[in-house]
Amino acid sequence: MARDAKKMSAPAKAAKSAGKAPFKALVTHSEELALDKALLLSMHDTMVKARCLEERLIAMYKTGHGYFWIGGPGEEAFNVPLGLLIKKGQGPAFDYLHFHYRQSATLLAMGEEGVGAIRQMKNTAGDPYSGGRNFAGHFSKKDWNLVPVSSPIEVQYAMAPGTALVQKRHGGDGITIVTGGDAGTAEGDFASCLVWASRPGQELPVLIIVTNNRWGISTPYEQTQGVEKISDRGLAFGMKTKTIDGNDPVSSYLELKEAMEYVRAERKPYLVEARVSRLYGHSSASGANFATAEADCISQFEARLEKAGLLTKAEAKAVRERYSEQFADIARAVKEEPFPDGSSIWDHVFHGEPGRDPLA
Repeated sequence: MARDAKKMSAPAKAAKSAGKAPFKALVTHSEELALDKALLLSMHDTMVKARCLEERLIAMYKTGHGYFWIGGPGEEAFNVPLGLLIKKGQGPAFDYLHFHYRQSATLLAMGEEGVGAIRQMKNTAGDPYSGGRNFAGHFSKKDWNLVPVSSPIEVQYAMAPGTALVQKRHGGDGITIVTGGDAGTAEGDFASCLVWASRPGQELPVLIIVTNNRWGISTPYEQTQGVEKISDRGLAFGMKTKTIDGNDPVSSYLELKEAMEYVRAERKPYLVEARVSRLYGHSSASGANFATAEADCISQFEARLEKAGLLTKAEAKAVRERYSEQFADIARAVKEEPFPDGSSIWDHVFHGEPGRDPLA
């Protein structure tokens, strides 16, 4: 497809104005809303809910009610469909989840409540993921096979083959799902995942996901990656791969469904690269300010829903206002909750021990 100024897509124009080389156009399902109305509106609702949650977390940071923010606004069109398609439960019969810190929309799509993320942002004792002891976005949930998110980038890629090996031996259709960013694919953990997932005759049921927002903190993609598509990295290992438009929720849902069905049935790996936006920068370390040059997947989706007669501007505005008010109310309530007591510092340090006397 020609990429001259007249034919350049809106996301490509935005990338060019931001000083980044735009990616080549992808073949997607964006011309048709090839899903039923209820699912489309449910995805939109959860996407907006996730955006409002992240914006509330950013507001907490900027007003001194949080210490650090890092999240996934701009990735909702991919992360919500991912959450809807996960086989949720505990044990090897269900999906094991090795996520990174931009996955709040996936958790909401799985049925999690946003109050947990707000409590972790405030570091209150009621934080369900770490008891107020960890960064924002560091989710964990044993009941859902959600392995604790780690701050060092991409170590989850080296962990994923372990749970996938358990599932290979167990049987059934449970798979391991691992997510990370494009810059982190330079880490050896990513290469280790590709190697261990693809050994001939010992392939593992792991869905390897890279959300590519074209940035590594402040370094643009074209200065660090020698390939046009990160998904091509998987070809050398003989695995199925695909690069998809992660700003299109319809395409993301259909492509993820196809990839998951393959991994569940064939018990072999699949590498998916999703092209997404980064709407508020890398984290609070870079200011967490809205990036006007990035494509907004929610605005794009709402325009398509309106064109199809499924959602009006007034209805879309009402959804946003409802969730914005809801999370503002929750944040005000959480503000009054207690911080963890010093005596709990040793809790959860050792497996099987609720805590211990530090002087013993």
